[in-house]
Amino acid sequence: MITTCVVPSPPMVDFIACLAGSVNSICTSTTSVEVTTGRLNPSPPSIPMVPACRQGYFNGCGNHLTQAITQYDERDTRSVEGTEEKPVVRLVSGRSTREPDIVSVEAALSMAVSILGMDEQSLGLTMRTPGQDELLILGYLHSEGIIDSIDHVTEVNATEDTITAHLTGDANFEPNEHVRRSTITSSCGICGKDSISNLLHVHGHPLSESFKVNQQDVSNAVTNLGKHQDAFKLTGGTHACARVLRGGIVIDAHEDIGRHNAMDKLIGNAVKFGQIPITEEMVVVSGRASFELVQKALRAGFPVFISVGAPSSLAVDMANEHGMTLISFAAETRMTVFSGSGRVEMPQSAGHTARP
Repeated sequence: MITTCVVPSPPMVDFIACLAGSVNSICTSTTSVEVTTGRLNPSPPSIPMVPACRQGYFNGCGNHLTQAITQYDERDTRSVEGTEEKPVVRLVSGRSTREPDIVSVEAALSMAVSILGMDEQSLGLTMRTPGQDELLILGYLHSEGIIDSIDHVTEVNATEDTITAHLTGDANFEPNEHVRRSTITSSCGICGKDSISNLLHVHGHPLSESFKVNQQDVSNAVTNLGKHQDAFKLTGGTHACARVLRGGIVIDAHEDIGRHNAMDKLIGNAVKFGQIPITEEMVVVSGRASFELVQKALRAGFPVFISVGAPSSLAVDMANEHGMTLISFAAETRMTVFSGSGRVEMPQSAGHTARP
């Protein structure tokens, strides 16, 4: 069993408490179909819904729901984790005022691993939004292929700006391959790699062919992701990604100033609770679909990847190579399927003739 001195992620979270305790899962009801993008007065979070049925992983999620006794309190929007106040001068219509504004926090984290019989090895520096650093390193280690499950991790030790994962002897750590030569910036998750030869061919889990989505699922997923972007609503400066069930139900979501960090935190949470591979869910990201994000999602087992923004050419190529469904430009009434359209339930009137 992994031990850690890091406080578990706060969160959506009764999801985590439920997984660790007596309830198997948590679903989230939605009360609006509007995607919130940076409003000053965002809607309050949706009401958590806890299933009374515990038979299997997420079974009965849509059928046996008991509304939580209490609703989330209105949040103090100036105390969202990963944000801080800065003094600014605001100019509007020729008039200036001095007032505080909220910005996303960006800070360096030194990551390292320790394996029995080997000196502690640095993984380099990453620029991230502080908080949930334990999940970040777990997701990073999984995405890099260093660990396959939480069984490869014995302990995680962290300070404000350092974190070390202690690994078992059978973890797949190769110093020449995994030690970065430069800082991993908030915009680049593969910076510092000496070679790209191993990046193009992911060794992950077989992707589910039975998992299907339709346009309403995708629309709901994008809408519901917006409801879990508290830091973005205040700052406009963070990325988000989420695990989503059919119907667009968000079961876990994370934000970070770096899109790859948000994905690592999401996957790290799944690693921590033994939920890898993730075979019957879609992953949704608030920005573009980059190569590195698709790679991380493939390693975790997601059969469907949805992005609000555009995909890169390499992201499309990788999704096609591994049979992943890649949907981009996802919005309430439209979406574009770049690969794996066999998992998308097309409307009867769709007259499509090709399968990307």
